[in-house]
Amino acid sequence: MGKALDNVYKHQSLAYKYFLYLISVALIVFFFPKGGKFKYEFQKGKPWQYENLYAPIDFSIQKSGDEIAQEQLSIRNTKTDYYNFDASIVATLKSNVQKELEQLATSNAYSARQQRNMLNTGMAVIDSIYAKGVFENKPGSNTIVLVRNNEAIPMAPNDFIDLEGAKRRVSLHVSRSNVVDKAGLENTVQSHMKPNLFYDETLTESALQQELSKISYTRGEVSEGRLIIAKGEVVEAENFKILNSLKEEYESELWQGNNYYYIMLGYTILVALVLIMLFLFLKRYRNEIFKNNNKVTFIFFNILLMVLATTLMVKNNESYVYGVPLCILPLVLKNFFDARLGLFVHVLTVLILGFVVPNSFEYIFLQIIAGIVTILTASELYKRANLFISVGQITLIYIIGYFAFHAIHEGNLENIEWILFGVFVLNGLLTLFAQPLIYMFEKLFGLISDVSLLELSDTNSKLLKKLSDKAPGTFHHSLQVANLAEAAANEIGANAMLVRVGALYHDIGKMEKPTFFTENQVTNVNPHDDLPPRESAKIIIDHVIQGIEIARKNNLPDRIIDFIRTHHGTTLVYYFYKKQQELEAEVDENDFRYPGPIPFSKETAILMMSDAVEAASKSLKNPTFLVIDEFVEKIVKGQMQANQFLNANITLKEIEMVKKVLKQKLTNIYHLRVEYPE
Repeated sequence: MGKALDNVYKHQSLAYKYFLYLISVALIVFFFPKGGKFKYEFQKGKPWQYENLYAPIDFSIQKSGDEIAQEQLSIRNTKTDYYNFDASIVATLKSNVQKELEQLATSNAYSARQQRNMLNTGMAVIDSIYAKGVFENKPGSNTIVLVRNNEAIPMAPNDFIDLEGAKRRVSLHVSRSNVVDKAGLENTVQSHMKPNLFYDETLTESALQQELSKISYTRGEVSEGRLIIAKGEVVEAENFKILNSLKEEYESELWQGNNYYYIMLGYTILVALVLIMLFLFLKRYRNEIFKNNNKVTFIFFNILLMVLATTLMVKNNESYVYGVPLCILPLVLKNFFDARLGLFVHVLTVLILGFVVPNSFEYIFLQIIAGIVTILTASELYKRANLFISVGQITLIYIIGYFAFHAIHEGNLENIEWILFGVFVLNGLLTLFAQPLIYMFEKLFGLISDVSLLELSDTNSKLLKKLSDKAPGTFHHSLQVANLAEAAANEIGANAMLVRVGALYHDIGKMEKPTFFTENQVTNVNPHDDLPPRESAKIIIDHVIQGIEIARKNNLPDRIIDFIRTHHGTTLVYYFYKKQQELEAEVDENDFRYPGPIPFSKETAILMMSDAVEAASKSLKNPTFLVIDEFVEKIVKGQMQANQFLNANITLKEIEMVKKVLKQKLTNIYHLRVEYPE
C-alpha cells in the first residue's frame, strides 16, 4: 500500500491529467443532446450520395414547423369565445325598475291602469332586450357561445348587443308604446341597465386547447420497403420532408432500451479519441505546456465552456447555433500561448460539436474557416482596433459562407433567412467579449497576456516611478537592458514584450539599498569600502530576494517574477569573491554565489546575457567594434561554462544570434562622434 502511494505522489502530475481527461470526456458526453445520430448526411438541393434508400420501417411524414404553426394560427383566429349569462342581473334590474316606477306613479298620481301599463311595458322591454343578453362591449369574434343554465347556446352575430345598443332599443320600444310617461319609463329602465354577459376565459382557453390538440402533426404514411430516394437523385422539397421524417423517427426510436448504452459508448469513444489527440499534440510539440497542469486545465476549461454553450443552444433553439462565439476560443488561446495551438484546439472543438449540430458539414466548414481567419488576422490584440477588424472579418466570413451554402442548397438567392445575418452580427459582438474574458482568465488561472504586459511596460507606473526616484542609475540600466533584450528576442522569435517587461523590473530589489550599487552612486564615496567583502557580497546578492518580495507586494505576475529570480542564475559575485581571497586562503564559494535558479526559458536566458553585457560595458575604457566583440564573447562564454543555460530551451544557434544583436547594439551605443569646433 505504501509503495502504491509513493508511486501516486511521484506521478501526481500525470495522475491529475488522467483525472482531468476522464472528467472532461464525461462532462462533454453529458452535455450532448440525448438522441441518436442519423447515419445519413443530406442537404436540400444536393444529390443523394448513398445507395438507393428504402423505408426500413413504417413511419409517418411529419409536417413542417411552418405548416403546424399556420394551422395553429388559423384555429386561434377562428376560435369560439364563451360568455356566461348572469340571470341575477336581470332579476335585480326588474326589481329596481318596478320600485322606481311605483314611486313615479305615486308622485304623479297615475291611475292603477296607467301604472300597470307602464310596469308591464317596462318588464316586456327588459325581457325583449335581455333575451339573448347584453355585452359590455361588442365581441371581436363572430363565433360566440352563450352558457346559460349549463347549456351552451350559439349566438348569431346579429344578436350581439352592447349596453349602448340596448339603451337605444329601450328608446325605440318605449316610443312605440302607449304609456302615459314615456320619458319617465325610458329614463328609469336605462338608468338601471347593466351588461349580463361576461367573458369566460377559462372555458374559452380550454375549448381552444381542445381544438389545438386535434391538429395532426403528420400527413400521410410511408410503408416499409418503399423507395424513398435513388442514388444521385437531387433532394427536392418533398423528399427532403420524407427524409427528415425518417431521421426524426430513427433518432427517437434509437435512443431507447439497450441502444442507449451503445450510443453513449460511441459518443464516449469518439470524444475520448479527440481529447487524446490534444494530449499527444501537447506532449509532442508543446511539452512545456503539457508539464504545467494549470495551463492544461485552462485549455480544457475553454473547450468545455464552448461545448456547453453550443449544446445548450442546440437544445433550446438550434437555428441560432451560429450565435455562439466559437472564435473566442482561438483568440484567447493565441493570446496566452501561440497561433498553432489555438487553431489545433479550435479544430478539435469543432469536430466534437459536429456530433450534435444540424448540418454538421456546413457547420464544421464555416467554423474552421472562421477559426483560420481569426488566427491569421488577430495579432497585437492589445491594440483595440485590431480586435474590431478581426471580428469584422470573422462576421464577413460567416455571411459569405452562408450565401454560398444557400446558393448550393436552393439554386437561387430567394428565401434567404435574413434573421441569420442578425445572428452572425450577434456572434461578432459577443466575440468582442474576448478582451474582458482574457482579463478574467488572467486572474483566475494566473496567466499573463499582451495587454497586461503592455500595462506593466508603462514607465509611469507606480513601481517603475518609485525605481526611477530611488535608484535612477538602476532605472536607466533597466531601460538599456530592456532595449537590448527586446531586440535579441525579436531576432530569435522569442516573446519580445515579455522579455522587455521582465528587464524593466529585474533589478527593483536595488531600491532597498540603492547607494550600494555603483550606477546609483553620485559621489566618489563607496559604502563597500567600509564593509568586509563577505557582507558586501551578501548585500549585492540580497537584491534578488528583495526584488521578489517587492514584486509580490505589488502583485506582479509570476512570469515577471521569474526574471527577477533568474537574471543572475547561480553565478559568482566575482569582485568581492576575489577580494575575500586576498584576505583568507580558503573561501567558501557558496557565500558569494547567487541562490538561483538558473534561467529556464529563452526569455530569461536572453535577459541574463543582456543584463551582464550592459552592466559590464560601463567598464570599457575605449570601446571599439573589436573590443566589444571580444567583450561580449567573453561574458556569454563564461555564462555557458558556468552551465547557466542548461535548463533554457535555447539553442547554440540562437545564442550566437543573440550575441550578434548585442554586439550591434553596443557598437551603436558607444559609437564615436565627430568633435565639434569651438
